[in-house]
Amino acid sequence: MKIRRAVKGDIDRILAMLSQILELHAALRPDIFVPGTTKYTAGDLETMLQDDRKPIYVAADEEDTAVGYVFCQIREQPFTNTMVPFKSFFIDDLCVDAPMRGQHIGEQLFEYAKQEAARLGCYEVTLNVWQGNDAAERFYEKMGMKTKERQMELILQ
Repeated sequence: MKIRRAVKGDIDRILAMLSQILELHAALRPDIFVPGTTKYTAGDLETMLQDDRKPIYVAADEEDTAVGYVFCQIREQPFTNTMVPFKSFFIDDLCVDAPMRGQHIGEQLFEYAKQEAARLGCYEVTLNVWQGNDAAERFYEKMGMKTKERQMELILQ
């Protein structure tokens, strides 16, 4: 498995995997996520592929077909004047194509993202996990991540 920066030719495969993740989230939170949609459009992805502050990496098989991805964002801290300034590497989304799961591709993508974060001088790698996505939470804990902060909600409707 080779991990590389995503290119325009990967967009259809990325959209298919974005759909898989969206359906998982829609099942967990139908009050928030709309089934049959994706987080990004093909046009969004074309723009993102050009943005070095939002790199997308793919795991490509021996035919150079994308079978997983990790969307990343480089963020500058602080969000307020009470925080120490530092650079953060945020994982916006990570997915392995359903038929390819269980082959440690997600681990390879995560490790690659971690190496890129270190190479770019980031202090940390962060991400969000939706409540109820227990498999993702276990996966990231296995990768050494721990809870930094927690967002809570009170639904009013």
